[in-house]
Amino acid sequence: MQKPHTDYQLKDKNTLAIPAEAKHFFSFSKASDLQTLLAMPEYADMPKFVLGGGSNVLFAKDYNGLIIHPENSGIEIIEKSENELSLKVAAGENWDDLVSYCVANGFYGLENLSLIPGNVGAAPVQNIGAYGIEVKDFITEVEFLHLDTLQIEKYSNEACRFDYRNSIFKQELKDKTVILNVTFRLSLQFKPALNYRDVKEEISYIGEVSSLKLRDAIIAIRSRKLPDPAVLPNAGSFFKNPIISEEQYKFLLKTYPSLPAYPAQDQYKIAAGWLIENCGWKGKKLGTAGVYEKQALILVNRHGMNARDLLKLKDSIIQDVEMKFGILLEPEVNIIY
Repeated sequence: MQKPHTDYQLKDKNTLAIPAEAKHFFSFSKASDLQTLLAMPEYADMPKFVLGGGSNVLFAKDYNGLIIHPENSGIEIIEKSENELSLKVAAGENWDDLVSYCVANGFYGLENLSLIPGNVGAAPVQNIGAYGIEVKDFITEVEFLHLDTLQIEKYSNEACRFDYRNSIFKQELKDKTVILNVTFRLSLQFKPALNYRDVKEEISYIGEVSSLKLRDAIIAIRSRKLPDPAVLPNAGSFFKNPIISEEQYKFLLKTYPSLPAYPAQDQYKIAAGWLIENCGWKGKKLGTAGVYEKQALILVNRHGMNARDLLKLKDSIIQDVEMKFGILLEPEVNIIY
C-alpha cells in the first residue's frame, strides 16, 4: 500500500479548476488498503473528505486534512430476471461511462442521466437527477465504509433516505462514509421518460425513440446548454431548483406569468436558472468568476478564477433572487471551507 501524497495540488482534481492544496491525498482501489490507512493513529482524528470526479465541489481554501479518492472499478451483474437485472458498480467508475455501458447492453432507465459529470460513488450522495429522472428510483443498495468504525456497511434504498438532491450521506452521515459500491435495478424493457419539454422537442427531430437515440438527445441538449469543464471550468448546476409552496407559486404567477415551474406533490419546483437570468445575471462577470451566457444556472471560471470571486458571485446572486422573488437559493455544489 502506498502512503498518501502530501501537499497535493487539487486544481486538476476539481472541474472548476480552483487552485487548492490538500495536506494529504490518498487514492485507493481496495477497501482494505483504505481501512489499513485509516487505522493508523496519525489519521484517526484528521479531517477527511471524499473526492470523486470533482464535478460538484468548490474548495474555498486549502484542505488541511486527508482527501480520499476512490479509484476502484468494476461492473457486475449480480441478479437477472425476465424483465430486470441488478448491477453492482464500483464507486470509482465514471458515471457517464456507466450510462453508455447500460444503453449498449440493453439495460434501461438511466438514459436521461447521460453526460452528468462525476463518478458513480457521488450519485447516491447527491441523488443526481435530470429531465424528470432521479437516480434514487434505480438504486437498491449502497455499500460504504463507515469512517468512525472502519466497518463496511450496506444500506437499502429506504435507509438512504433519498430526497431532492439529498440523502442521508449529505445529512446524518455527512463526512462519515466512503461509498464503495452502488447496486442498481434496471429494466430490460425500454420505457422512455419524455416528460420534459426539451426532451420531447429534441426527440421530435429524431423520429422513432430508442434508448440510444434518447441518450443522444440528452447529450445534445446538455451540450448546447452546458459548457465542457475541460474547455470552460465549471461545476455544473451551481444552485438547486428551489421548491416553494403552492400559495407562493400562485402569488408569483400574478407578477411573473411565464415563471417556469414543475409540480412536486403539493408544492412547486421553480427553475433556478430562470430566476437568476431574470435578475440580470446571465452572462455577467464578477472578478474572475462569471455566469454562463447560455445557462444562468452555471457559474464558470473565466480566467484563473480564485474561490473568493466565486463565493462573492454566489452571495450576490442569492441576495438578488431573494430580494426580487422572495426565494432563497441553495447551492447544489459542495463548498469546502
